[in-house]
Amino acid sequence: MLIPIPAALQAKSSVYDLKERLDWGEPALTIIDVRSKEAFNACHITGAVSWPLSQMNDQAALNLNLVRDIYVYGASDQESAAAIASLNRAGYRNVAEIKGGLTAWKVAGFPTEGAAAVVA
Repeated sequence: MLIPIPAALQAKSSVYDLKERLDWGEPALTIIDVRSKEAFNACHITGAVSWPLSQMNDQAALNLNLVRDIYVYGASDQESAAAIASLNRAGYRNVAEIKGGLTAWKVAGFPTEGAAAVVA
């Protein structure tokens, strides 16, 4: 069975958009969790990296190509928007907010990691 090619990156992407890309085997994307290290360690989207908002530009400059697809989520829509604005100012153009963040990801039953992650 062939898995269809996922849709292109959207500025506001659903958790289903991201999961579709991951299931397809899309290697050229990064998932960034901008919440605190403590929140990240408790539970995060499987495969996400922890870059608290205060470290966003330093981490991105050291680790990401300007044309890489980046998915961002935070503790709130405001935190996600601030991270995306910061990345855009630094020259990153392929940045998407994960609508609903970790909560939407968990509600959809997608895999999480961390001390408080629920094992299905």
